[in-house]
Amino acid sequence: MTTPSYTLLESIAAPDDLRRLPQDELATLADELRRFLIQSVSHTGGHLSAGLGTIELTIALHYVFNTPEDRLVWDVGHQSYPHKILTGRRERMPTLRQKGGLAGFPKREESPYDTFGVGHSSTSVSAALGMALAAQEQHSARKVVAVIGDGALTAGMAFEALNHAGDVDANLLVILNDNEMSISPNVGGMSNYLARVLSGKFYSSVRENSKKVLGKMPSVWELAKRAEEHMKGMVVPGTLFEELGFNYIGPIDGHDLPTLIGTLKNMRKIEGPQFLHIVTKKGKGFKPAEQNPCSYHGVGKFDPDNGEPLAKGSAVTYTQVFGQWLCDMAQADERLIGITPAMREGSGLVEFSQQFPKRYIDVGIAEQHAVTLAAGLACEGMKPVVAIYSTFLQRAYDQLIHDVALQNLPVLFAIDRAGLVGPDGPTHAGSFDLSYLSCIPNLTIMAPADENECRQMLYTGFHLDGPAAVRYPRGSGPGVTVEKEMTALPLGRAELRRQGKRVALLAFGSMVEIAATAGEQLDATVVNMRFVKPLDEPLVLKLAASHELLLTIEENAVIGGAGGLVARLLDGQAQRPALIRMGLPDYFVQHGDRQSLLNESGLTIQGIIDRVNRYLAGNQSPPTVVQANSF
Repeated sequence: MTTPSYTLLESIAAPDDLRRLPQDELATLADELRRFLIQSVSHTGGHLSAGLGTIELTIALHYVFNTPEDRLVWDVGHQSYPHKILTGRRERMPTLRQKGGLAGFPKREESPYDTFGVGHSSTSVSAALGMALAAQEQHSARKVVAVIGDGALTAGMAFEALNHAGDVDANLLVILNDNEMSISPNVGGMSNYLARVLSGKFYSSVRENSKKVLGKMPSVWELAKRAEEHMKGMVVPGTLFEELGFNYIGPIDGHDLPTLIGTLKNMRKIEGPQFLHIVTKKGKGFKPAEQNPCSYHGVGKFDPDNGEPLAKGSAVTYTQVFGQWLCDMAQADERLIGITPAMREGSGLVEFSQQFPKRYIDVGIAEQHAVTLAAGLACEGMKPVVAIYSTFLQRAYDQLIHDVALQNLPVLFAIDRAGLVGPDGPTHAGSFDLSYLSCIPNLTIMAPADENECRQMLYTGFHLDGPAAVRYPRGSGPGVTVEKEMTALPLGRAELRRQGKRVALLAFGSMVEIAATAGEQLDATVVNMRFVKPLDEPLVLKLAASHELLLTIEENAVIGGAGGLVARLLDGQAQRPALIRMGLPDYFVQHGDRQSLLNESGLTIQGIIDRVNRYLAGNQSPPTVVQANSF
């Protein structure tokens, strides 16, 4: 295979270089950038479809606007790889999402062109509005642009920001990148509205042609402008963005560089809130991604010629275990309703959505609504299951407390991506769920040690009369056979895996396997704690009375985590063993492969052995004080 040529692209070290190119060379640059992106991501893995769809938009934005002085805010960041390539990071793309390399999302510390760190959806308009208001206060002429996808418009936060922006008359340009999907296919009224707008081409052509004809006759044009809203009502269903206070332009072809550049140049001169609606194709220019944009949203390494993955995992993942359990449980109980905030594929709900379409609800990127919707269903005797990533559940914390737990409603939370997630980094890591969940009354919290235990815990939580959460990591487990039969676990009971001496290792969830191996070498007692809440207090107290050191191990922030609940229990005891709490450190662990991040955090077999041996070497007699360490 011949090495691709990137003559123009290699001449771009920064957007200043791009802005010196003749406009008629930009289409060639777009072709090179698209080919480079496909080649690059095929070697590293990452987000592909979204970036392919924003090649022309990225070029046009940096060509028209004086970045980084003009601020450019990307929503979510899945589509930001072309932006990274054009802003001085092309040669570092082979390090993408690797430890010490480029982040998979915009990151302020990485480049002055990354004006706002993102990873979660629907934050761009709020952040950009803040920047625009700051520019007003500072009497600065800099421009601010937010690029938001149609999927991100399903979140309430985006509407809150749009509502505010139209009211304060800030100099803000919002670009809606409409590709008819986010990660999963789009749902809801906004998606339907945009589809109707796109179908109303008659309105767009009439409006533009009328401007050309009537523009020479000011008095007539003013009359036409006053009648425009009535015309829109007849031809296009709704004028949502203009009603919010924006000057709406579009829809226009987001792959047509001359039109994009001309439109952006004109809009750059206009004061006040502007809204540009562009239409793009996700996966543009790479046939496999165009045909299946969901599969190529986030990819591993693949063959750039045909899109075939270079390695296929054979082990059963926790996500697959959940997906199968959900189908089996729905077959057994017609009250079950499955809910996802726009993560059908990632959360393992594809088969369920096909088998039980009337009991499958995708609310769009609306985590708060998902949780309160589940509460409403539970009030009426249904049994809702909310499938959600740990990091996204953070966005619905108030609803979890106020609408579910306070009312003690039987909602089951299947929490995926708990703990470190590797290449996606801290925006997607489930580092805090045990900390923010364990302080909530009425909530049962479970962490499975293996795939089969995950299935049984889901069954256990589903049959409780109050709220329950099962949190499980990304990827596969130790490879335990998953039993078809479902059996409820005894509530709040841990499992004693090994009886040893002096030291007891209390392991939660994903840490049980490494604790078992470390326990063999240390001749230590090993416990699969299973339940974070309610804690198996009788067993912990029994171990505390017979061991000189207890060591808790969890893939969660050590501050406020499961180890803290053990410490709280021991606080009331007259004689206490030493306690060491191992977990994620008190800083944001960055991106990289999961094993290297576990090594960094000390959450390995050797890390456990070293911590125990350091303690035993310095303490020959049982201490009388509790020791709580960072990690």
